[in-house]
Amino acid sequence: MFTQTEKLIAIRNLRPKRKQGFLKIISLFSFLGIMLGVAILIIVMSVMNGFRADLTDKIIGLNPHLILQSNNDTDLKGIRKKISTKYNEINITESISGEGIILTKNKAKGILIKGINEKDKSQSFSNKEITKGNLNDFTVGRVMIGGELAYNLNLEIGNKINIISSSFVDTPFGSIPKQDSFIIAGFFNSGFYEFDQNLIYLELNDSRSIFDKEVGNVDLELFLKDPFLAEKYKKEIQKLNKNIFVTTWSDTNKSFFNALKVERNVMFIILTLIIVVAAFNIISGLTILIKNKTKEIAIIKTLGLSENSIIKSFFLTGFSIGFLATVAGVFFGVIFSIYIDVIRNFLSMVFGINIFPSDVYYLEKMPSEINITSVSVVFFLSLIITSLASYFPAKTISKMKTTDALKYE
Repeated sequence: MFTQTEKLIAIRNLRPKRKQGFLKIISLFSFLGIMLGVAILIIVMSVMNGFRADLTDKIIGLNPHLILQSNNDTDLKGIRKKISTKYNEINITESISGEGIILTKNKAKGILIKGINEKDKSQSFSNKEITKGNLNDFTVGRVMIGGELAYNLNLEIGNKINIISSSFVDTPFGSIPKQDSFIIAGFFNSGFYEFDQNLIYLELNDSRSIFDKEVGNVDLELFLKDPFLAEKYKKEIQKLNKNIFVTTWSDTNKSFFNALKVERNVMFIILTLIIVVAAFNIISGLTILIKNKTKEIAIIKTLGLSENSIIKSFFLTGFSIGFLATVAGVFFGVIFSIYIDVIRNFLSMVFGINIFPSDVYYLEKMPSEINITSVSVVFFLSLIITSLASYFPAKTISKMKTTDALKYE
């Protein structure tokens, strides 16, 4: 691709004379700018990939993988029987969900209510930490509430609370909301603040009563061995009965994942601009280099070296800076991403501040997931940018007239 002569000229260009110290500074800034741009882009992408993976795991742990709903109880009974027969690997539970208000002695708050079958509580709480109380105490007449909600309402284990539902009952005085009293059996921590400050679990019969639901009028929750196959099972289950409305865990959290995707793409574009700005240093550096070597270029032309070879040698000069900077950026970016939590702990210790506190982000460590595809995209994108930045200044040599160049001082 490049001849020995072209390589030698490129190497000579990378070692400017002492009086051309300004070129050294431009080359150094070009190198550092591209290296830092690539490294930061890889680090940010890795951290965002880690965030997405950790949050996805938490969301999968908090939600059923598939939810089946229908206005017809017969449809749900039939589909449950078909699923149990066809898919032995699927665990099926029942639930009733709705909204309500929790009342204490001097406080009230809007809440989300979820009723689950007592025999399925181990499945429902498998990814939640019981911070106070005992899950075995969760039965009819008792509730499990989020730790944040308990803290905000100053509640303790064994306290009595009143819950008002969104369903109404007719009385001689008109329609009034249904309400009932319950004893707190325990507190849970899901790792998500919004869940923990708004969610209350009731036993299925209690939720059926407070929401005035008939027996059989429930949602079916399906738990898969591989949650990422939810979309595949959704299509197959809908074929069994088209009257069933099927929602996957990703459908339920679609807006959240879309927001993460948009944020990731915006960050990618913004950080790519760092590489673009650094590439402009290559353009200015090569332009100055070509200007300073105008007479030398003319002499080389008269000695028989083709114009194309000269262009290639100056292109190789700029590309070498970009390539070496990109390789260095990938190296430092990957290393930093691997040890990012160690570095975080070190900086927290040195500066005496808690960087990325777990009580705010609900993650034990700073997540980082190196994606080979993302690293490859950054690597080749940087090479394309630096190639373009090297090509256009080098191409100006073709417009240079040898006779005028020999007169240049």
